[in-house]
Amino acid sequence: MTATVEILDGLNRRLTLNVNQAAIQAEVSKRLNQVARTVRMDGFRPGKAPKNLVAARYSGEIRNEVFGEALQQEFSSAIQSNNLHVAGYPQFAPAEGGAFNATFEVFPEIKLGDLSQIKVNRPVVEVADADIDRTLDVLRKQRVTYHAVEREAQQGDRVHVDYMGQIDGVAFPGGEAKDFPVVLGEGRTLPAFEGSLTGMKTGDSKSFDVTFPDDYFAKELAGKTANFNVTVKSVHEAKMPEVDADFAKSLGVADGDVARLRDEIRTNLAREAKRRVQAKVKEQVLNGLLEATPIDVPSNLVAMERTALMEKAVTDLKARGMKEADIKLSDSVFEPQAKRRVCLGLLMDTIVIDQKIIAGEDQVRAMVDEFAQSYEDPSEVVGWYYQDATRLKEAKALVLEENIVNWLLGQAQVTDLPTTLEALMGNV
Repeated sequence: MTATVEILDGLNRRLTLNVNQAAIQAEVSKRLNQVARTVRMDGFRPGKAPKNLVAARYSGEIRNEVFGEALQQEFSSAIQSNNLHVAGYPQFAPAEGGAFNATFEVFPEIKLGDLSQIKVNRPVVEVADADIDRTLDVLRKQRVTYHAVEREAQQGDRVHVDYMGQIDGVAFPGGEAKDFPVVLGEGRTLPAFEGSLTGMKTGDSKSFDVTFPDDYFAKELAGKTANFNVTVKSVHEAKMPEVDADFAKSLGVADGDVARLRDEIRTNLAREAKRRVQAKVKEQVLNGLLEATPIDVPSNLVAMERTALMEKAVTDLKARGMKEADIKLSDSVFEPQAKRRVCLGLLMDTIVIDQKIIAGEDQVRAMVDEFAQSYEDPSEVVGWYYQDATRLKEAKALVLEENIVNWLLGQAQVTDLPTTLEALMGNV
């Protein structure tokens, strides 16, 4: 066979492959003879069936097999001789004169743009004592206990109520409950409902109206006004634990040393701050890389990435309890994300090759060690990674990506911006 290459639009190419029919037929005959020597057919001993019967049954299948192998072999030879880097899979179709066309996409030729124009604002943050105090308050609230009191309910109290709601004098689904707990100020019920409970005490009854928001999740109630009859069954005051030795022990500090607890919190907050900074910097760097080096991306690769993203989304939704029949997703919604991922993958591969960037074994071990620090038994987590090549490969990929980002940072315009931990975490 011989092949000619035609450049179509964009990354599309076409090879015309001319088939040597005589060579194909010779190979088909050879394989038919091999089959005839061993084939079992009804009414004949093994290997004794007439060749015309063997040919009638098997020649079509064998010819397709031989032709497919020859076509694929010639395609592979043609792309090598023409130095073509195929992206995805070719599509074969008959052409004039017994030839075949192979249509496919090639990888783009990538030349990195002006990376010095990438601008990055890098947050710089130190964990302050106030950050530790806020974290301790969160931990205390998670361990709050409630005690019954004989007084009017106020913010922070947990109130148990019986209620009955009606709209235009008619009860509605979900509008009735017994001994229902409401923590005033927590915001888990409508503000008007919570607010009407403030000032009530055990045994009090009250009737009040509540208007559901227009965007209320229960569409049949959205925008409507309900009248509630409420009776307070009990009022409970919240009590948060003191930050003492018992509290420290409950959080895993065996000797109850509060100073050690604060040090552990500081370490954990610093680790999380580092991750947040890395994530923000990485996003800016990669966005800058995309802007500096616009490229065409093979549609085949984008389509495969779309499918992979959709399958992952479906798997995640099923894991959360959704039935597959209720999941209505089209892979088209993943088009922008898929295109971005493919584009970044191609650009980063180029950087790895051009700059000879690798993931050092010591770097991989350091990253695995860092992952492990947030677990009770770090050595067990490290062993878990190193027991499986796939898990370790994932860690290596993260290190490689980090090294690429660091190299890009060396080319970019980086401005360090002091900030607070709360701002970094998005709490202000």
